Amino acid sequence: MKNINLKQVFDEKIISGDFLYADWPAPDNVKVLITTRKGGKSNGCFSSLNVGGHVGDNPEAVAQNRSYVQEHVGAPLVFLNQVHGADVVRAVDAAQKMMDADACVDDTGRAACVVMTADCLPVLLCDRAGAVVAAAHAGWRSLAGGVLQNTVAAMRVDPMEIMAYFGPAIGPDAFEVGSEVKDAFCSQISEAEDAFESIGGEKYLADIYHLARLILQREGVTQIYGGSHCTVLERENFFSYRRDGQTGRMASIIWLEQDH
Repeated sequence: MKNINLKQVFDEKIISGDFLYADWPAPDNVKVLITTRKGGKSNGCFSSLNVGGHVGDNPEAVAQNRSYVQEHVGAPLVFLNQVHGADVVRAVDAAQKMMDADACVDDTGRAACVVMTADCLPVLLCDRAGAVVAAAHAGWRSLAGGVLQNTVAAMRVDPMEIMAYFGPAIGPDAFEVGSEVKDAFCSQISEAEDAFESIGGEKYLADIYHLARLILQREGVTQIYGGSHCTVLERENFFSYRRDGQTGRMASIIWLEQDH
């Protein structure tokens, strides 16, 4: 299995204990904010900055957490009803009503694209001109189903002009999967074999970062950053469904800053 070469990615820095800010060469008007599990109002297994309203947390605490995050984001947060599919919607449309989708795009600056995760891979994208941004929720089902291909297409720019940033997801030392997951990718991409390490009994350790990188590269996206965290192993910083079962969700957010 090809593990991530950390020398080839930019370091991510936790700022003020609560948020991650992407360290990548995006245009100045492209802004990114990724929440951790710190700085919120939730208690127990949701402690403390849970932004997921569908996981059993106190709705008032979730509302306060989302409000806190909104204070640090320069456009209205747009949450999706994520269904582990491959549909992509316009963020301004999803701002009007909750939509079933696993990715959204924006070229207006009037909405912040948001995906929630707790092990699945959040992929944030922009073009080099700073004209369009997108966010994709890339769990293995969405990834195998084409969510990244659909997101790149929905951005409507030359893929060579697109750069991608991988937020925190389950790492290659923690993501144990069965043969059905391996088959779902290897039947489409022969190089995907390198992303799976056999541990016996038709079980494998999968590198979701590597799988996403292969898919983006096949689409013509070659500027790819991030991908150095493991939500399972970094217990203090991140929620992990695989590790804890009932737990909170982080938000990975990207938006276009409006001229003032």
